[in-house]
Amino acid sequence: MPELKITTKIIDHDITLIRLVGFLDAHTFEELDVVINDLFEKNIHKIVADLSALEYISSAGAGVFIGALAAAQENSGNIILAAANENIHEVFDLLGLTQIFTMTDSVETAAKAFECNA
Repeated sequence: MPELKITTKIIDHDITLIRLVGFLDAHTFEELDVVINDLFEKNIHKIVADLSALEYISSAGAGVFIGALAAAQENSGNIILAAANENIHEVFDLLGLTQIFTMTDSVETAAKAFECNA
């Protein structure tokens, strides 16, 4: 069964990077949900999701980001999606989520987007 590997790293004093590797689908989305909720419990609401190594995302996987976005924004944060490959970007586009999420070409650009909105 395809797996999902998730790592987190603070990239600025109040911005956390979540790096996803593998498959984010109906079998693995709960892992991401737990990681994001743990960050929220630590009062971390500025998140950059590095999707450069994500091979596949389903609507269930995208749903985690949708649910988390509102909670982040309610707490003066955001979730910015970075470095999605063409297939991943297409899924977000087909679901109409490119209208809702900030999507950048790189993690560095995503981190700077937070600075511009500060």
